[in-house]
Amino acid sequence: QVQLVESGGGLVQPGGSLRLSCVASENFGIYVMGWYRQAPGKQRELVARITNGGSTSYADSVKSRFTISRDNAKNTMYLQMNSLKPEDTAVYYCNTVPPGLGSYRRYWGQGTQVTVSS
Repeated sequence: QVQLVESGGGLVQPGGSLRLSCVASENFGIYVMGWYRQAPGKQRELVARITNGGSTSYADSVKSRFTISRDNAKNTMYLQMNSLKPEDTAVYYCNTVPPGLGSYRRYWGQGTQVTVSS
């Protein structure tokens, strides 16, 4: 069974940093991958994406603060989050872009909670 395992979340003060990791059980090198987040009462949104070649793009709300990267040899993707704001509080997930491609059809991991609060 395929898996996407997110980790690295936690409680951090405004202005702080966190680094999230996503480990895939299968070779995800062929996919565009992304980090999504879902805040309470809101729809899940894509915040950052990276192609298999390493090209990146970001939602305006996180641009210049977040950095997405990937290591295809390790089936791992990262999200470096700096200058965190309370509005970044959400559960963060990784998935293909668009979500659910190939082996990851209809699949979401458990996500990792990020809470930004003083």
